[in-house]
Amino acid sequence: MRKIGLLTSGGDCQGLNAALRGVAKALYVAEPDIVLYGFADGYRGLIQNEYRIMSPADFSGILTIGGTILGTSRQPFKQMLMPADAGLAEGPSRLASMLGTYQKLKLDGLVILGGNGTHKTAQLLAEKGIRVVTLPKTIDNDLYGTEVSIGFQSAVDIATAVIDSIHTTATSHGRVFIIELMGHKAGWLSLHAGVAGGADVILIPELPYDLQRIRLALEKRQQQQKRFSIIVIAEGALSVEEAAMSRKDLLQHRGSWRYPSVAYQLAHDLTELVGQEIRVTVPGHYQRGGQPCPFDRVLATALGSAAAELVLNDKYGYMVGWQKHQVVPVQLSEIAGKLKTVPSDALLVRYALELGVSFGHKML
Repeated sequence: MRKIGLLTSGGDCQGLNAALRGVAKALYVAEPDIVLYGFADGYRGLIQNEYRIMSPADFSGILTIGGTILGTSRQPFKQMLMPADAGLAEGPSRLASMLGTYQKLKLDGLVILGGNGTHKTAQLLAEKGIRVVTLPKTIDNDLYGTEVSIGFQSAVDIATAVIDSIHTTATSHGRVFIIELMGHKAGWLSLHAGVAGGADVILIPELPYDLQRIRLALEKRQQQQKRFSIIVIAEGALSVEEAAMSRKDLLQHRGSWRYPSVAYQLAHDLTELVGQEIRVTVPGHYQRGGQPCPFDRVLATALGSAAAELVLNDKYGYMVGWQKHQVVPVQLSEIAGKLKTVPSDALLVRYALELGVSFGHKML
């Protein structure tokens, strides 16, 4: 009788439940007597030996539900060698506790859903002999080894709907609106939603912006008798000056801000340069919530079924990725710790430039 652990780790997103359903249903069909252990709140449940035995009924009716029925939490990779009990200076590490839980329950494998940090820890577990299969999920779409991650398209749909709605009020009042979207290190979400929503300026982490170039883009629209402008900015976007700073200096610089985020700081900076009213919209966690879109339901189901197939064939140490419209197993060792960012010559960047979109970047 095979025993498999399931967990969802890191930030939540749409499609996690659909993926869990895909894994579980495929496993139950192939091996009706299989036992699935659902760990609470991601790696925390594995560390603290907190789980429940799942049943087929647990995975019924969850295809369209956002979030995760198992719960999730962030357990930073850099803390894996720290004591599992945060109140103690010494004791078993988080890694040792996870290995202990796995061995105590005599599991045959783990199926893990997560983003970049989650995959680094999954590879660490694999190096210690744990049999692991992973699925990519993140609205940032910055996971190496897959063209698209679970949750990304749903977030793009939501972010685009926000931009669409802002267009009408921006037009009515003749304002500049700055919409801040998620994405600390990669700008895929802002790029896709910005293009889909008809943004006039798109600012992403990979292309540091020059404030004067943004000013010129806004002035050009005014000269063309266009009453409004839409700026989409990723939360991790950097100015040219900030991009040249060390991480320590950047943190100190941003810690001195009077404003809560990049969008508000940009609004302040631009107000001194342009003669239009500027307003800010930050949809925040709204981008990660709600139902998964149909694309994510299909993607999550396909990846979940493929992950189950790897488990049934005892093929571990892989992430199931989506490449060229096919599910492809990718070795964890080849992707863990790697970030997939937007290249400056990305096709969508080029097409946006041809339409007159500004990225505020000195080289574009």
